[in-house]
Amino acid sequence: MMLIEETMVPDAVLPVDEFKAHLRIGSGFGTDTLQDEVLLGFLRAAMAAIEARTGKMMLRRDFSWSLTMWRDLSAQALPVAPVQVITSLEMVLRDGSRDLVANDLYWLEQDQSRPRVRSVGACLPSIPTAGSVVVNFQAGFGEAWGDIPADLRQAVMLLAAHYYEYRQETSLSDGCMPFGVSSLIERYKVIRLGTGGGR
Repeated sequence: MMLIEETMVPDAVLPVDEFKAHLRIGSGFGTDTLQDEVLLGFLRAAMAAIEARTGKMMLRRDFSWSLTMWRDLSAQALPVAPVQVITSLEMVLRDGSRDLVANDLYWLEQDQSRPRVRSVGACLPSIPTAGSVVVNFQAGFGEAWGDIPADLRQAVMLLAAHYYEYRQETSLSDGCMPFGVSSLIERYKVIRLGTGGGR
């Protein structure tokens, strides 16, 4: 299985001015944009870390997900949430050629934690032998920063500030995440039970 982010979040959508205020960086000195590129980097890093921990995509963008078998023939859980729309389903043959699956053969079961591709009939379309299926979809809470739940926005600010404050630190343990951030994102984490039928 492989998940690919097909489009990036534009810089203009990220809350650089709000982050500056959070950091209490002064303004009005003719150097207001001097650190913008650095701050954007910390915001993107914080978003990526929280998305990885929760499986929740913050801002809407396009993804493609390829797999070689369905875990459940009637419904397949998608790897991230929330999914807004499945744009297409493609069968990839062994020679690399692709066949588009008719969109009346499947539908999206929307769920904040475990969205699924569901079959209209008894089974999802058969994946070719030695081939794969590619699910193309859009995921994210929305296109604007304000569309993200307030607690996740705050978690991004706290984690980005942590990265900023400790940007020269090399002794922090791998995967270190401040307690405040962990608390804010806890309810968004997906609980995985057992090994069957899910992700």
